[in-house]
Amino acid sequence: MKQHWQQVVIRPEASLRSTIEVIDRGALQIALVVDDDDKLVGVVTDGDIRRALIRGWALEQPVSDVMNKRPKVASLQDSKTQLIAIMEGHHLYQLPVVDEQGRVVRLESLQALYKQPSFPNPVFLLAGGFGKRLRPYTDDCPKPLLEIGGKPILQTIIENFVKSGFRQFFIAVHYKAEQIKQYFGDGGRWGIAIHYIDEIEPMGTAGAIGLLPGDLPDVPLIVMNGDILTQIDFSRLLAYHNEQQAIATLCVRQYEYQIPYGVVTLAQQRIVAIEEKPLQSCLANAGIYVLDHSLIKSIAAQKTLDMPTLFNQQIALGEAVAMFAVNDYWLDIGREADFLRAQGEFAQFF
Repeated sequence: MKQHWQQVVIRPEASLRSTIEVIDRGALQIALVVDDDDKLVGVVTDGDIRRALIRGWALEQPVSDVMNKRPKVASLQDSKTQLIAIMEGHHLYQLPVVDEQGRVVRLESLQALYKQPSFPNPVFLLAGGFGKRLRPYTDDCPKPLLEIGGKPILQTIIENFVKSGFRQFFIAVHYKAEQIKQYFGDGGRWGIAIHYIDEIEPMGTAGAIGLLPGDLPDVPLIVMNGDILTQIDFSRLLAYHNEQQAIATLCVRQYEYQIPYGVVTLAQQRIVAIEEKPLQSCLANAGIYVLDHSLIKSIAAQKTLDMPTLFNQQIALGEAVAMFAVNDYWLDIGREADFLRAQGEFAQFF
């Protein structure tokens, strides 16, 4: 089944007459012109055609003569905030998003970006850790309540979800649980519902999910560590998970590190190359997950469970496990250096 924007894709040789029909049928006020490789070569709006007709152009004229051949586009890495900035800065109502090859992957509209969505999907936040690497800051305060930018880390996380349209929250607590409960209460001051999952003993990064009530809606569950600051678009993450038809989706972050020595490459015990202090790169777990509702029962049967184990179990069973790359701002507040860095960056990103 075609997505809505795919209904307004045309070729450069299409006539103005047929382009009018496509724009009218799509009701998006725009048509996307692509070549034989499906790369975007231009866009044409109803206003472009109207101006062409006023100038006396024939309806059988090819759209390539009228289209904007240098349209503004966005990349897959652009966040919702960046998309809005581009569109407002150039007075656009529609903005194509293209991949690295210049192929259209979706069409964003300013109206849709401003529209406040509402999702039935529960959000599960992990806030029970001891925060040992952040002592002495966490001696008397649980890490999720440490303040960055004048408010607790966990409050920033919750408010980002609320802005994205999520209303039902579960918070797993253990270390200094009463402080967290007292601060957030039932979520009423944010217009949301907050429920608490008490871990009597630590159950791993996935185990507490098995304590969720059995009457949750049969929709995917978003799980996130309670010590991460990010500008990820949660609605886009959820849409991606659904598109992939995956049992679980893991958010990943590109992580680079430099080896502080010269690295030697061998072949049959002979040195064939020496590379001085090479830069290595890998995909790291970003601490944000989307899980199919069916996994809650599976987790409950195992009591104690970590996320990597859960994902490896599903892979071994042959289930589809997807990856979502986080290209937006992301920072794990795990060490003092991260905590201090976040203090300096908060105003810029939040």
